[in-house]
Amino acid sequence: MDKQQEYVLRTVEERDVRFIRLWFTDVLGFLKSVAITAAELEHAFEEGIGFDGSSIDGFARVQEADMLLVPDAATFQVLPWRPESQGVARMFCDILTPDGAPFAADPRHVLKRTLARAAEMGFTFYVHPEMEFFLFEDATATVPLDNGSYFDMTPLDIQQDFRRQAINTLERMGISVEFSHHEVAPSQHEIDLRSTDALTMADNIMTFRLVVKETALARGVYASFMPKPLEGEWGNAMHLHLSLFEGDRNAFHDASDHYRLSPIARSFTAGLLRHAREISAVTNQWVNSYKRLTARLHGPLPSGEAPVFVSWGHSNRSALVRIPMYKPRKGTSTRIEYRAPDPACNPYLAFALILAAGLKGIEEGYELPSEAEENTFELTPVERAAAGIERLPQSLGEALALMEASELVAETLGEHLFAHFLANKRREWDEYSAHVTTFELQRYLPVL
Repeated sequence: MDKQQEYVLRTVEERDVRFIRLWFTDVLGFLKSVAITAAELEHAFEEGIGFDGSSIDGFARVQEADMLLVPDAATFQVLPWRPESQGVARMFCDILTPDGAPFAADPRHVLKRTLARAAEMGFTFYVHPEMEFFLFEDATATVPLDNGSYFDMTPLDIQQDFRRQAINTLERMGISVEFSHHEVAPSQHEIDLRSTDALTMADNIMTFRLVVKETALARGVYASFMPKPLEGEWGNAMHLHLSLFEGDRNAFHDASDHYRLSPIARSFTAGLLRHAREISAVTNQWVNSYKRLTARLHGPLPSGEAPVFVSWGHSNRSALVRIPMYKPRKGTSTRIEYRAPDPACNPYLAFALILAAGLKGIEEGYELPSEAEENTFELTPVERAAAGIERLPQSLGEALALMEASELVAETLGEHLFAHFLANKRREWDEYSAHVTTFELQRYLPVL
């Protein structure tokens, strides 16, 4: 038993923790939990806790159902919203097969496997996400709680108190918050998590989503990470600020470059741009995700800054990849911002594919295309074609077709997870395609 496990056992006893929730995610990124008593914790560290993998979406067929949950002691945290006496803690788990091998379709393992590839190249992958969400009266309708907009200081009501309570809870669980504010749409909020390594951040995002929903529930409202819940308003994004480090040195920084981007950063960005379309089915995995990424190109300019075209730029917020402003004398802050993902994705799989795309660019020496200096929405189709600017998928169906043909996605996810993800999402797309919408009834029933 290592020192971290001994620390957890001692803390459980000293803080009177009665139950430990063992957390893991299914293929789609839904949080799963198995609770054990404190008396079972040492056994869980030594041998794992058995469970039926066939009951978890995408995990295993019935004939190979036995799985083991092995808690990662480094992720131990007491849940602040549970009682202090006979309290409750949580740990994220790795999933093993009965013979002790990592389970290939465990999303956390997929990310760890990709991070190991980066480590072999000398890199540590860091992520800083901007987490957006809406607060509604309840889960039955999209009734906002205010009419505020970007950075608005709404009256001291449930929403300011909400952000304060959520941030306090996150920080009590060891999750550092950089800042928070009201977003552009009514009742929309953003909380930015401080940069850390990608595995810790994926765990943090899973915790963040639960904390926000628990905090909302305690205050009698509902929090939603749905990418586009309100028609005509901005959607929920999860802009990701990305960097690679070699030890303590930011591998993306080059003081001699105009944008302070090193050749590694340029090749990484080129890889992300080249493979962005084929990883979209994972970074934006729901039918609703593409309502956020779709622009009206034959009418008024779209509201919002969600990326639609595959391009990069500095101050151009229509770009898929943006180069944030450089901070003088702070080379460690050099990073790129990937603007496509939404906060309803599986962060383990999304981070794994984003990293794999960037590493591919480094390994193959991809050349970064020319910067898109103009707003890509304002270019004509001919101008975009001349500049080699492609469009992101316009629907989940299109994204799945691109994913299915992708060697990079298949290799990164592994055969089992790749096949199940495609099958699950095709069912979702088929169900949506067969659904008769309110739009169709209102548009066609009176005239056809």
